[in-house]
Amino acid sequence: MQKRTISTTAGPELEGVRLDHFLSGRFTYQSRTGWQSIIREGRISVNGIRVRASRRLHAGDVITFDVQGIAEPEVDPVYSVVLDRPGFLVVSKSGCLPVHPSGCYFQNTLLMLMKERYGELFVVNRLDRETSGLVVLAKDAETAGVLSGLFASRQVEKTYLAAVFGAFPAGTVVKNGWLSSDPASPVRKKRRFTETDPGSEDAEPCATEFACLKTGGDYSLVECRPHTGRLHQIRATLCSCGFPLVGDKLYGSDDTIFLRFTEDAMTDADRTALVLPTQALHAWRLRFTVPGTGEAVECESAPPDAMLRLFGPDTAGILAERA
Repeated sequence: MQKRTISTTAGPELEGVRLDHFLSGRFTYQSRTGWQSIIREGRISVNGIRVRASRRLHAGDVITFDVQGIAEPEVDPVYSVVLDRPGFLVVSKSGCLPVHPSGCYFQNTLLMLMKERYGELFVVNRLDRETSGLVVLAKDAETAGVLSGLFASRQVEKTYLAAVFGAFPAGTVVKNGWLSSDPASPVRKKRRFTETDPGSEDAEPCATEFACLKTGGDYSLVECRPHTGRLHQIRATLCSCGFPLVGDKLYGSDDTIFLRFTEDAMTDADRTALVLPTQALHAWRLRFTVPGTGEAVECESAPPDAMLRLFGPDTAGILAERA
C-alpha cells in the first residue's frame, strides 16, 4: 500500500470551527469519534504541531495527516469499460465508488482499481462517490487537457437520470438561477438554488433542463441536462425546487441525516426515509466530438436496477424512447 499524506488549508469559512468537526464534515467516511481517535494518535497536525480534537481552526491553518494504516471504508468496486480509445476511456462506475483519492479513500477508488491494468490515468470529469454512471479518463496528460477543455467549454452533452420524491411537473422545465451556500442548513457544505442572485460571494450562475419521464405514487423519474458544471448542481436545484433525490443524505428530504451519517449514527428510521442506500443520480449519457479526429462519441450506461425498480417494468422501454 502506498503511503499518503494529506494537507489542506483552512479557508475563512472555517474560522473558529473545531478540528474534529471540520474533519468529520469534510471527510465524512470516518465518524467524529473516529477522527478524535486518530488525532489522539498524533496523526494530525496543524501548522506542523500536534493538537487536540477541540483545537479551533483559523483561516490559513495548514492541516496535515498521514492516512497510512487507517482502514478505508468499503466500496462497491464494480465498473465496466464502455469505450476504449487510444487516448481515453469511458467507464461506467457503481453508485458507491469514489473516482479519485480523497479524504479516507485512496486504494478503494476507481483510479487505483484501474491503475494495475491501464497504468497512469487522468480524470476528465468527476462524479460524486454516490453518483453512478459515466466517467471519462484520459490515458495521457495531453488528451486530458483537450477533453477537459471540451467539458469546460460546454461542448459535451451530459444527460443524467434522477429519482426524486414527489410528482414532478410534466413537460420540460428549465431552471436558470444561482447556486450558493445554504444559510438555513446545519451542514456547511450544502448549497441552495435560487432564481435571483443572492448577492453572496460564493454565488455561481447555473442552468439545468429537466424532463419528467415517469411519475406516479411517491416518486418521479427525471431526465436532467446540466448546461453549466457547478458543484452539486442537479442535487441542489432539485432539492430547492421541492423534489429532493431519493437516497440523498444531504439533498434529500432531511439534511440532518447527513450529520448522523458523519457520526456513524444513522437510525433505521433514517434508512427508511432515504428508501435507497445511495443517492439516485446516474450519469446516463455522454455525447461529444473528439478534437483532431472528429470522432463522434455517444455512450450510455444502464441505470442501477434498484433505481429502476421504483418505477415498474416498463421503465426500460421509456428510456429507450429517449435515445
